[in-house]
Amino acid sequence: MTSTLDGLDLDALDRHLRSIGVPRDGELRGELIAGGRSNLTFLVSDDASRWVLRRPPLHGLTPSAHDMAREYKVVAALEGTAVPVAHAVTMRNDDSVLGAPFQMVDFVPGRVVRYSEELTALGDQHTIDACVDALIKVLADLHALDPEAVGLGDFGKPTGYLERQVRRWGGQWDLVRTEDDPRDADVKRLHAALGEALPPQSRTSIVHGDYRIDNTMLDAVDATTVRAVLDWEMSTLGDPLSDAALMCVYRHPMFDMVHANAAWSSPQIPSADQLAQRYSVASGQSLDHWDFYMALAYFKLAIIAAGIQFRDRMAGGTSDGDKVGEAVAPLIAAGLGELAR
Repeated sequence: MTSTLDGLDLDALDRHLRSIGVPRDGELRGELIAGGRSNLTFLVSDDASRWVLRRPPLHGLTPSAHDMAREYKVVAALEGTAVPVAHAVTMRNDDSVLGAPFQMVDFVPGRVVRYSEELTALGDQHTIDACVDALIKVLADLHALDPEAVGLGDFGKPTGYLERQVRRWGGQWDLVRTEDDPRDADVKRLHAALGEALPPQSRTSIVHGDYRIDNTMLDAVDATTVRAVLDWEMSTLGDPLSDAALMCVYRHPMFDMVHANAAWSSPQIPSADQLAQRYSVASGQSLDHWDFYMALAYFKLAIIAAGIQFRDRMAGGTSDGDKVGEAVAPLIAAGLGELAR
C-alpha cells in the first residue's frame, strides 16, 4: 500500500479522522481496490484498523450517480437490521477534506465474487444455488423493512417512483449521448414506450438500486452467508419489483460487455426467470406487470453502459469504453422486446 494515490489525500484524511475522534495507530496507508468506471473504492488502514473509503470518479461525473450522503445514510440506518452492512465511520458531502465528497465504513473481511472463475471457486452447483438463495433472501429482507422504523422515512418520495425512474434515466441519456448518436431513435422509442406502459407502483420499500453478487461481501469460508451488502449509491425509497428486475437483467449475457467475465451473468447462475420466481417466493410478492419492470431494467442497464462509455470518452477514450458502448443497442432491443410481449 502507499501514501500517494490519485483521489485520496491520506494526510488530509488523517487530519479529518483525528479531528472526529476516530482511534488511530500508526501511519495511514491506502490502496485502490476498484475504480475508473464508477465510484473509486480504497482500502485505508493503519497498524490497528482497516476501513473502506468511497468517492466519486475523477472524470465525467453525471448528476446524482455518485451520491456519498445517500450511500452513507442508508448504511448507517441499516446497521443492526436483518440486512448485513458495514459499520459507518464518517462522511463528508463536500470538497473540504479530499477535494470531493466521500464516505468511509469499517472493512468487512470476506470475499467479493466479481468474475465467473471466482463464482466457480465457491464450490459445486449446489453451493452456488444456495449462495444465490441467500443473496435473494437478503434482498427480500431489505424490501420487507419498514423505512420509518429504521429512520429512512424521508429517504425518498413514497409514490411516483416508476415515473421518476423513466424520466431520470431518459435524462441521463441526454447527458451521455453523442451528437447524432445512431442509437438515439431506439433509446427514445423505449423511453416513450415505458412512459406509456407505467403500471401502478407495487408498493414502497427501501431499494438498493444495483443488487447482484459482486455488490455484496460473502463469508470467506461459507459462501451461503452474506457478510455485508455494498455499493448503496443508487439506493432510495422505491418499488421493490424494480430492484428485483434489475437483479434479473444483470443475469443477461450482454452484461459481460459492461462487466467483462461477470460472475452474475455466468451460466452457473439461475436464469432471469428462475431468479424472478425465487425472489417472488422469498418475498411473498407477486410479479404483476413484470414485463414492464424488466423493460425498465434493460433501459437502466443500457444507459449505465452509455454512461461508462461517456466517462471513458471524457478521460481520453479507449477501446474498452467503445466495447461497453456496444452493449447499449442490444439492451435497448431487449427492453423493447419485453414490452412487445
